[in-house]
Amino acid sequence: MKKFSWILMLVLSVTCLLVWKARANSLAASANKGPKGPQTVPVVLTEVAKQDVPVWLEGLGTVQASNTVTVRPRVGGTLESVDFTEGAMVKEGDVLARIDARPYESVLAQARAKKAQDEAQLASAAATLARSQALVKENAVSRQVLDQSEAAAGQLEALVQADQAAIDAAQLDLDFTTVRAPISGRTGVRMVDKGNVVTAGQAEGLVVLTQLQPISVIFTLPQRHLDALRPHMKPGAAALRVQAEDDSGKLLDEGSLELVDNQIDNSTGTLRLKATFPNKDYTLWPGQYVSAKVLVETKSDAVVVPTEVVQPGLNGPFAYLLKPDETVEVRQVKPGMELEGMTVIEEGLSPGDRVVRDGQSKLKPGAKVSEQKAAS
Repeated sequence: MKKFSWILMLVLSVTCLLVWKARANSLAASANKGPKGPQTVPVVLTEVAKQDVPVWLEGLGTVQASNTVTVRPRVGGTLESVDFTEGAMVKEGDVLARIDARPYESVLAQARAKKAQDEAQLASAAATLARSQALVKENAVSRQVLDQSEAAAGQLEALVQADQAAIDAAQLDLDFTTVRAPISGRTGVRMVDKGNVVTAGQAEGLVVLTQLQPISVIFTLPQRHLDALRPHMKPGAAALRVQAEDDSGKLLDEGSLELVDNQIDNSTGTLRLKATFPNKDYTLWPGQYVSAKVLVETKSDAVVVPTEVVQPGLNGPFAYLLKPDETVEVRQVKPGMELEGMTVIEEGLSPGDRVVRDGQSKLKPGAKVSEQKAAS
């Protein structure tokens, strides 16, 4: 029994010794660490820059053909041939279709024969008039006979002129049997097939032609931009540069502003504009939706920062400005326009200032920072 007690006391003593030693080591380690210094926050920094900033006004628009013509027959008859290919480019004056010309050739021949007949009668009346004029001088006939001869000759002369007009009209109808392209453009779907009987001015045309070069874009801008456009609306002012982009931001073509509408749509508060583009590569197509951007001015030596530098705050927009001691301070700023990921700073920052671009969520005024590279 005494031996068991002695062993128990020995075990307790060893255990207490081990616990005391472990605690002593822990306290010694804590003492060696000493007080912690301020922690640095890793951030991405950028420098405030000065550069020329183009001012673009952007609106949604629709591409519109410069000219669209529905080609309709101007005379009636059987459609003998269709001489165009759907979707092909044609030039002004190219033959698109032919209508049976035989009835019109007959009418033209009749008009020419009628004129020849009336010209023969006119020649006879002219000879009679000449004789009457000679006889009146010799008092061989009365003045009344001379007047009648002059009237007859005048009537026949007018009749010959009417015959010539009828010939011209018949010739015009004959020419219209050959349907030609009134403009240069691209043909659409053929709407009438060969062999059908067509009539003059029928509701359904033969084909629709659209002029694609140049081409127009009709777009709108909010009415608040009217003051920016006003200086360029004066006579003799240089045309503004316009860019057309698709919904992904890809540049389609560059052109110039042609028209600012003469009134504002009071239902939407928008102003309509029209721009013209050369469309050399046919990147613009009638009916296509595009984004139209108008360059109204270029701000020289503007102070700019990446847009993510500007942060919203209770007292307004601000930026974290790096101080010489590697700490940051809150600097209130007055941001201006945004363009392609950059923001113009009208007040609050100067060129050369270093500001925090990324990592603001972990910052507070006076925090010490360490610069790190931006993620690729």
